[in-house]
Amino acid sequence: MTRTTPLTELDHRYSDPGATPAPWEEGVRLLEAAELYWLSTVREDGRPHVTPLIGVWRAGAMHFTTGPQERKARNLAQNPQVVLVTGTNALSQGCDIVVEGEAVAVTDEDTLRSLAEAYEAKYGKNWHFDVRDGAFYGQGDDRAEVYAVTPWKAFGFGKGEPFGQTRWSFA
Repeated sequence: MTRTTPLTELDHRYSDPGATPAPWEEGVRLLEAAELYWLSTVREDGRPHVTPLIGVWRAGAMHFTTGPQERKARNLAQNPQVVLVTGTNALSQGCDIVVEGEAVAVTDEDTLRSLAEAYEAKYGKNWHFDVRDGAFYGQGDDRAEVYAVTPWKAFGFGKGEPFGQTRWSFA
């Protein structure tokens, strides 16, 4: 059973003495606001694959797209477990968010229409998608599969004063 409100813990081994655990709402705010994410999948031979992508947070899950023949789609077909990361490249400010979960295909067309609207609202007209046949279709009529990652576990790495590592457990 997956909970919607996670167990929240501060890892004192990697946190300053004055640090407190970040609330999950702060993690969600950062996931919603980020423009770019990094997705890690696993190749059939066990080697990792990492790629930048755009996405939207909706209904308790991170959503992203991929073409059916892209490396990440082929990886997900044989192993749906992923890690999705966003944050800053600064050491002394901001917060990095790491989400662990399983990528599940989204094919319900009402849900896809809502997600297509969310993509366009977040990224602009160049990211308009039509919905049909259980997928997104972009410019040039290219098909994009849509996936949702509902967190099993997530981490927040607060940087600066104070440094802190929060773990959110959903399982």
